[in-house]
Amino acid sequence: MASKIKQYAFKPGLPMEIEIISIGDTFLKGLAETTKPHRTDFYQVFWFQKGNPIHIVDFRSVELKPNSLLFIKKQRVHQFDPTGGYEGLGLLFTDQFFNRTDLDTKFLTNTILFNDLLDIPVIDLNESSPELPRIFSQIDTELNLPADALHYDILQNFLHNFLLVAERERQKRDFTQIPKGADLDYTFQFTQLIEKHFITHLAVNEYATNLSISERRLHQATTRILGKSPKELIDERILLEAKRLLVHTHLSIKEIGFQLGFEEPTYFNRYFRKHTGKTPIEFKGSYIGR
Repeated sequence: MASKIKQYAFKPGLPMEIEIISIGDTFLKGLAETTKPHRTDFYQVFWFQKGNPIHIVDFRSVELKPNSLLFIKKQRVHQFDPTGGYEGLGLLFTDQFFNRTDLDTKFLTNTILFNDLLDIPVIDLNESSPELPRIFSQIDTELNLPADALHYDILQNFLHNFLLVAERERQKRDFTQIPKGADLDYTFQFTQLIEKHFITHLAVNEYATNLSISERRLHQATTRILGKSPKELIDERILLEAKRLLVHTHLSIKEIGFQLGFEEPTYFNRYFRKHTGKTPIEFKGSYIGR
């Protein structure tokens, strides 16, 4: 076990930061590390075409049917099913590829497809629009054509259309529609700030100041959108990283606490137990040998 969670960068040397790969037994043999907890600095859409794998995403087991899509946000910790017996494709891309404009950036930030605070997005293609496989194939075809002046624009548009159709399909399922507006914008801006600053333990009022709104207004926004207070969201992010480090690294409790901004191990122990009902050692022990 390592001192940090394995992270993969996007493959260097490609003309653009978008790629479609095959996933299955051959893929697992070549990249056995992907059956262990890891994260990436790029977005991933996996199309599981055959088999019934169980994909682990941040301590949650996702049971996948044949012909289903799974969306994984960058930096999310996940792992492939080591038992194999499945086949499919993976669509990989980066912020740098997708974000041509501020509107693109806002879409990728706010989409329900890549949001850690919502359910892990899975779309059963057997029950959805035939548009998704069609656009996926268009991306694959365009990627294999010789590059010309329109190559990037066409690929980016195909990808954007694919994500838009996927979001529509996701909304048709048992997903509760999130109303667009200031509350949504403030909430997602806040979660972006949490991602940058959760280790420094900023107070809620400091986050609100960064957003140029009052603490009360921030509380209204997060409770309306997610049903949680700003403090709850901050705590959830700290605890998620604590759990990741406890289970997926060999760092000591003291080292993990210090890495997460706790000056004393006793503070970290008290904080973790208060929110989970277990000590860090008890939580780690419950996952050893799984």
